Amino acid sequence: MEYFDAHCHIYTPQFDADRSEVLARMKDAGLGAIVVGTDYAQSTQALELASAHDFLWASVGLHPNDNLEEAFDIEKYRALAQNPKVVAIGECGLDYFRSGGTDAEKAAQKIRFAAHIELAVEVGKPLIIHCRNAHDDMLIMLGEYKEKFGDKLQAVIHFFTGTSELAQRYLDLGCYLSFPGPITYTTEYDESIRVCPLDRMLSETDSPYAAPVPNRGKRNEPVHVKDVVEKLALIKGFSAAAVADQIVKNATKSFGLTK
Repeated sequence: MEYFDAHCHIYTPQFDADRSEVLARMKDAGLGAIVVGTDYAQSTQALELASAHDFLWASVGLHPNDNLEEAFDIEKYRALAQNPKVVAIGECGLDYFRSGGTDAEKAAQKIRFAAHIELAVEVGKPLIIHCRNAHDDMLIMLGEYKEKFGDKLQAVIHFFTGTSELAQRYLDLGCYLSFPGPITYTTEYDESIRVCPLDRMLSETDSPYAAPVPNRGKRNEPVHVKDVVEKLALIKGFSAAAVADQIVKNATKSFGLTK
């Protein structure tokens, strides 16, 4: 692998017309990726895609507020997680921006997230964490479970666009930070990137969302992770090739990747 996209959703309808071409571009670019589920149906789709391509892996989980009707059935997700192509649990976490406005909603999200943590530790796979407007509670929960499980609890902070202080707090808990397309069109996150050691850094697209420059405003796809890597390299003061190589090593280590 030459590049790695730690978070994409290429099973979504935005790719129905040309998914085979998108996958071909990924293969031609030497790009590996994790296809991330946000509910049970999409987790199943992610695993089906990953099983069909040796450069793809899957993550299975229930997003904090994408599918509020679905209860987290740990048995069903545990069964998916037994597949060796599943390398992480998530996308899961806390999101108070869209549906965490009340104390009851926040409590329900915490219960759902705690179940994901327990499952991730049980199956020995890292969490892929979504967190929006909820970092104080997220840090408290991760800190408590770190005390309980130690290094058995591993986590990747998806779509990290926080301050350098927030970055350091997650790094202190042993997390990897996954940087997305928006870092290419603002300097707001430059200091967070400088704070993050190269060996704790991942790149992602969150396809089909949040395309980096020069494709901002268009449908995103995994090959655009190259633009993210180039911006990371510029800020860190390394060559793009060196950063891409280290990110592949980080992904291989953090997710325990195998064919």
